[in-house]
Amino acid sequence: MSVGNTGLPRADVPAAFDVGARAYDRLVGASPGYHEHLRLSAKRLRLPDRGRGLRLLDAGCGTGASTAALLSVAPYAEIVAVDASAGMLDEARAKSWPPSVRFVHSPVEGLAENGVVGPFDGILAAYLIRNLSDPDTQLRALRDLLAPGATLAVHDYSVRDSRLATLVWHAVCWAIIIPSGRRQTGDATLYRHLWRSVVTFDGAQQFRQRLRDAGFAGVHSETMPGWETNIAHTFLGDAPR
Repeated sequence: MSVGNTGLPRADVPAAFDVGARAYDRLVGASPGYHEHLRLSAKRLRLPDRGRGLRLLDAGCGTGASTAALLSVAPYAEIVAVDASAGMLDEARAKSWPPSVRFVHSPVEGLAENGVVGPFDGILAAYLIRNLSDPDTQLRALRDLLAPGATLAVHDYSVRDSRLATLVWHAVCWAIIIPSGRRQTGDATLYRHLWRSVVTFDGAQQFRQRLRDAGFAGVHSETMPGWETNIAHTFLGDAPR
């Protein structure tokens, strides 16, 4: 499977995650701040009362790291976690979860067909939008799943606005991420896709405008601390009231 100028064809991404699913937690666990930063994006949703009475969507839950981040800030919420990769969901489901967490195998483009309907009181989409073939349509669809005034938090890499961030991203990918992925899985396709898809993804300013164009209000973003400063961000936008 080849990686083109913008990464894998988007239809091939779930299968690439299937291949990498068993090693995924080991690889991200070795990344300083990975889980802490997901929790920070979940905190930035500013969910009240530890989630009591709330219904949340984890869009693109992978092996459940983002689900755990939501659960850490909203332990009393109902959480619906979806992913298009069956392999990643198998890893997620094998972990221990409270009854309030439900996993659904579905691409984000097919949520309604798979029984996932709104309204939700918050949505976390980690490392998802960059991997969609039609992000604008799906951002509008996520907005429509939110209750009025509820917030979407997009947790993702975006480096195009910073030359330093771009250089750091190149260095980390080719010195650490891609070789480690190849050693763990025997196939570096997914990790080369990660590198290339981030390099070609929106800059932070452009993505904030993409959210506004999709109908979100109060759009802003906050970056991460540590080595991911100006590399990883939380992009936040509210459904109109």
